Amino acid sequence: MTDRCKLGGILPAALLLGACRAAPDAPPPPPPEVSVLEVKMEPVTLRDELPGRVAPLRLAQVRARVGGIVLKRSFTEGSEVKEGQALFVIDPAPFKAAVDSALANLAKGQANLGQAEARAKRASALLREGLVSREAYDDAMTAQAMAHAEIAQARSALALARLNLGYATVTAPISGRIGGALVTEGALVGQAEATPLAVIQQIDTVYVDIKQPASELTRLRRAALDGAPSGEASEHPAVLVLDDGVEYPEKGELLFSDISVDPGTGEVTLRARFPNPSRLLLPGMFVRVKLAKRVDQAALTVPQQAVGRDGGGNATVLVVQPDGKTAVRQIQTGGVDRDRYIVTSGLNAGDKVVAEGHQKVAPGAEVRVVPFTPVPAASAATPVPAASAATPVPAASSAR
Repeated sequence: MTDRCKLGGILPAALLLGACRAAPDAPPPPPPEVSVLEVKMEPVTLRDELPGRVAPLRLAQVRARVGGIVLKRSFTEGSEVKEGQALFVIDPAPFKAAVDSALANLAKGQANLGQAEARAKRASALLREGLVSREAYDDAMTAQAMAHAEIAQARSALALARLNLGYATVTAPISGRIGGALVTEGALVGQAEATPLAVIQQIDTVYVDIKQPASELTRLRRAALDGAPSGEASEHPAVLVLDDGVEYPEKGELLFSDISVDPGTGEVTLRARFPNPSRLLLPGMFVRVKLAKRVDQAALTVPQQAVGRDGGGNATVLVVQPDGKTAVRQIQTGGVDRDRYIVTSGLNAGDKVVAEGHQKVAPGAEVRVVPFTPVPAASAATPVPAASAATPVPAASSAR
């Protein structure tokens, strides 16, 4: 019985040992996957970023041109109005009475003219027959001329009365967005002066006024010439940056015609013009404008997300070497072009820079390379949850 127990204890151990020897070694994990961008030389426009302030394309103050009581306001405050649209109605009764009075004076003058013409005709006939003195003839002709003058004066008074009657309806001088009403119904306006009623600003296109030293003006003109075909001057595009750091989608044009030099500061006021179809830009808003400084025809750029900082604060990137392993490369940057850094030293054309995935690999590690696909600007503006962006979910797992 003792031998049987020993045999029973030895056999399971031998079987277990044989099973351990037969088990294959676990395969090593695959290299981590990284998105790589090959650095290439490409033309890049270098820009200066300057502060600016938005101004309307046109601004009109709506004023009362005749005196009276405001009876009605015919617009919605803060809305878009069209040129010629009725905004206010001033009591027209006095102006209608003035028109009627002018019409009566005109009719009276026409009656007097008829009588004066008849007298002048009779005096002329009698003068030929010697039945009237020369003095009486001259008086008749003078009366006729005065009747013509009274007619002209009556017509002028009628035109003025009708003009004032038209001014009783205050219309929009331009198309644009109107602000709040500065008077209410029942207010007496236009007595001593032209009372302000409202302000209209045309903002479908806006100006952005920019301050820059006058010494930089020649360089900007040269940059505009360099960017034009055949060396001809052209309106060089300007890029506007909103207060949240997002670039405005509409490109502007720099207007060199509207420039004045401040003798006190030596600064130049540049004016750029931007389309504003969505009315996103409002007068008085502070923005930043990127103006072209020069064009670098062979610049090297890398995405901003690929650039990190070492312990000394130096800019670094992770590159993939020909043997498939990574290495840290220190670089120098010379500006920003949209979402990319312009590299002045540290990289060469053809270098492969890790744009995504460098957080999960160490220098010297072997990696698996996939091409880097930039995210379109419209998609980049929409925030993506960190988990879904950094950790892709396999198709089978998502199906479950």
